[in-house]
Amino acid sequence: MATLIDRMCLQLVLVLSIYLGMTQAVDRTNFKTCQQSAFCSRQRALRPGQSSYRALLDTLELSDSRLTLQLLNNNKVRLLLELYRLQGNITRVKINELKPIKPRYEVPDVLITEPQTEPMSVVAQDERGVVLSLGGEDRRLYVNAQPFRLDIMEGQVLLLSINSQGLLAFEHLRLRKDTISHKITSTVASMWDKIKTVFSSSKDQTDPEEAGRTEDTQRNNEDEETEVDQPGMWEETFKSHADTKPNGPSSISLDFSLPGVEHVYGLPEHADSLQLKNTDGGDPYRLYNLDVFQYELSNPMALYGAVPVLISHNTHRTMGLFWLNTAETWVDISSRQDPAQVPQTDVRWISESGIIDVFLMLGPKPADVFSQYASLTGTQAFPPLSSLAYHQSRWNYNNQEDVASVDRGFDEHDIPYDFIWLDIEHTDGKRYFTWDKKNFPQPKDMLQGLMDKRRKMVTIVDPHIKVDSSFKIHSEIRSKGFYIKNKDGGDYEGWCWPGNAGYPDFTNPEMRSWWSSMFAYDQYEGSMENLYTWNDMNEPSVFNGPEVTMHKDALHGPWEHRDLHNLYGLYVQMATAEGQIRRSGGLERPFVLSRSFFAGSQRYGAVWTGDNAAEWGHLKVSIPMCLSLSLVGISFCGADVGGFFKTPGTELLVRWYQAGAYQPFFRSHAHLDTPRREPWLFGPDNMALIREAVRQRYALLPYWYLQFYHAHRTGQPVMRALWVEYPHDVSTFSIDDEYLIGRDLLVHPVTDERSTGVNVYLPGDGEVWYDVHTFQRHEGAQNLHIPVTMSTIPVFQRGGSIICRKNRVRRSSSCMENDPFTLYVALDPQGNAEGELYIDDGHTFKHETDRQFIQRRLRFTANTLSSSDLSPDSQFPTASWVEKVFILGAQKPKGVTLTTGGAVSSVEFEFDPVTAVVTLRKPDVNAGVDWTIQLQ
Repeated sequence: MATLIDRMCLQLVLVLSIYLGMTQAVDRTNFKTCQQSAFCSRQRALRPGQSSYRALLDTLELSDSRLTLQLLNNNKVRLLLELYRLQGNITRVKINELKPIKPRYEVPDVLITEPQTEPMSVVAQDERGVVLSLGGEDRRLYVNAQPFRLDIMEGQVLLLSINSQGLLAFEHLRLRKDTISHKITSTVASMWDKIKTVFSSSKDQTDPEEAGRTEDTQRNNEDEETEVDQPGMWEETFKSHADTKPNGPSSISLDFSLPGVEHVYGLPEHADSLQLKNTDGGDPYRLYNLDVFQYELSNPMALYGAVPVLISHNTHRTMGLFWLNTAETWVDISSRQDPAQVPQTDVRWISESGIIDVFLMLGPKPADVFSQYASLTGTQAFPPLSSLAYHQSRWNYNNQEDVASVDRGFDEHDIPYDFIWLDIEHTDGKRYFTWDKKNFPQPKDMLQGLMDKRRKMVTIVDPHIKVDSSFKIHSEIRSKGFYIKNKDGGDYEGWCWPGNAGYPDFTNPEMRSWWSSMFAYDQYEGSMENLYTWNDMNEPSVFNGPEVTMHKDALHGPWEHRDLHNLYGLYVQMATAEGQIRRSGGLERPFVLSRSFFAGSQRYGAVWTGDNAAEWGHLKVSIPMCLSLSLVGISFCGADVGGFFKTPGTELLVRWYQAGAYQPFFRSHAHLDTPRREPWLFGPDNMALIREAVRQRYALLPYWYLQFYHAHRTGQPVMRALWVEYPHDVSTFSIDDEYLIGRDLLVHPVTDERSTGVNVYLPGDGEVWYDVHTFQRHEGAQNLHIPVTMSTIPVFQRGGSIICRKNRVRRSSSCMENDPFTLYVALDPQGNAEGELYIDDGHTFKHETDRQFIQRRLRFTANTLSSSDLSPDSQFPTASWVEKVFILGAQKPKGVTLTTGGAVSSVEFEFDPVTAVVTLRKPDVNAGVDWTIQLQ
């Protein structure tokens, strides 16, 4: 009994400490600096200089698509270098131990397939190195032998160098010198070597493979005699947590030099500027998925997700580095910007374990890099249309009547929404896949009430499972052996919201399949087809663990948690998304939100920026945070509108709604202890401003859906930094307070308190932009001061584009399915414009399996607006029609005619000479057929 009471007290203390911590800024002492991380400190102590590694050219082997070469340094342990030329202008570089004493972790399940290779050939070779052709006549890979270095050149231009700073460092696996097992193993190995030597001397020839293995064993033994152990190699302590390292030091490091580059981006997730900063004199950027309460701004601390992709850009070229490693990783960035020298950025990656496996995505254009990365890790999942609409959430709606009351409130105040969310309090004692029987006794009735209004719900399902023998989920996971193990082989347990919890091993495919089966309607009792899922705390979060996460020496089968930590959240979202697909028999597209992520997470749903705060700085930083994610494939991103922690003032709340309405994932969410924030609680004037922002989002849903369709098909981001579309305009390279949605909408949210104006940069020399609210025309390539009031959301449409909207906003997106379109035709200086319209059922996979969709090209040229079929082999019926057309930057026509199906009719029109806008009323033509409108 005393033990039980002690555990209950401990749980209370832990939970109270969590709640208290939530009311304050993050305690940075809970999280390591590089100096406190033994391997980072050890690797960072190495200074740039001549590399200790040399390439052994006599070991070179070349097949059509793969070159191998051994590397050797002073410790005499050989590494194996593998070089691959991949399709799409990608080069892959792998470095591993030639013969490790046990396998090192190589990341599975992130690449969508084994990359397709292309032939390589040796162009030249001498005692200094090897020159390989990477395609074309002028793209070459130079392998310098001593010191080891790789250079990629295009003609006479050096694109990048590897190990030019000499920071390649590969800590080989070894046996600990002060253990009995090591001594026994070394003695046995030595005796066995002598026996084999005697036996081999009686043979006519020696087996080369055995000879090599003997040589490496001897070198390992010699090496261990000379190397001096440093603190943290075999165990280290952080606060009260000890990390045992049975394999000893295993970290890796490699540097990349990018001549001519001043601007680099990527490496999400960090609450910082879009452009990555120089880390000289400070901590490197850290990639280690962590549960960080109320994170700080403008520092390189690790947050909830990690994507080890860095993108470099200058006016000549865009390139990407994809470091495929799921262990804790630190990234140093050093920029040389001496006006007397050519600019250069040096990037150094340091990971705790695994191998070096890096993809060099050589562009040359931004769109090429996005396509190259998508060919490796996949594209953004095509979401259900409704998930692009507005989501209402808090921790927590109290009961079924509370849900119904909030739902009624949106109708009474004429504010559309599609999803209402339930946090952890909806469950039976934090037992996921269950409902609180007192507060949610009839979940199907609640869900049916939402379905009757064509609305949906999201419930939270976290990957920490309450240890309770009466809880079916826990009992089955334990009986199947699906929990992660501790270093001693028992089930790993830690503290989280339910108290004592086990953590399923999502790296196990059998575990993921079982988890997916739990979303079946007969397993997740009370669930229906309009119930979707939110995976939180999946870093994984462990309240009493080191850095609020799992011990690194926990075990996933044969692998330590340290090897794959950053992959855990991806696996949770993967299994959950598959569960939603399976429950529908493979018919319905899933929607799953995840807090933790890695490269490839875009294939499974959406992410958000975690536990932000109701502060202007957090509103402002949501833009570069989502832009960074978009650059590395994760387009479906957003931030908690209003801030999760603290209480926003009305001005901040309104401005956040206005900004959130123009970000990909649009959800209001708040902490348990904050006052309620439903939009009608802030007075009629503020409610009207929030309603207008939400309605603008709904009107633009056709355009958002089109952008996600293209992101899914091509890998191009939905939310784009300006330099992505204007790569030669240096003025755009550091801008991260405005952005593009697709190519055609430029958004500059108001993110400063008491702002009376914003300075907007409109890119594009020779282009024009139109204010979407006033239709005022502005020239491109200029800075523009825009006066703002509380109702202003600065948004501009690019001249030369056509955007489709649905201006009849109803209570949910599904209710707008058959509503008409309004076309906004924004003419360029030559009087032309082009756009697309995409329609499908909005929620199934039939657009892929049965080609049930409409995709049409809209063009305006020579005073003629036309709609033509881009996919003649697809079919989909639609009741939607074109109700109105605005032509911006036009001249007054004498008349307007519509031609469709061979019939010609006149169209009513108006012309506004002040704005130069022609308005066509009621063409009344079906959106899915060919038609032409002629302005005379």
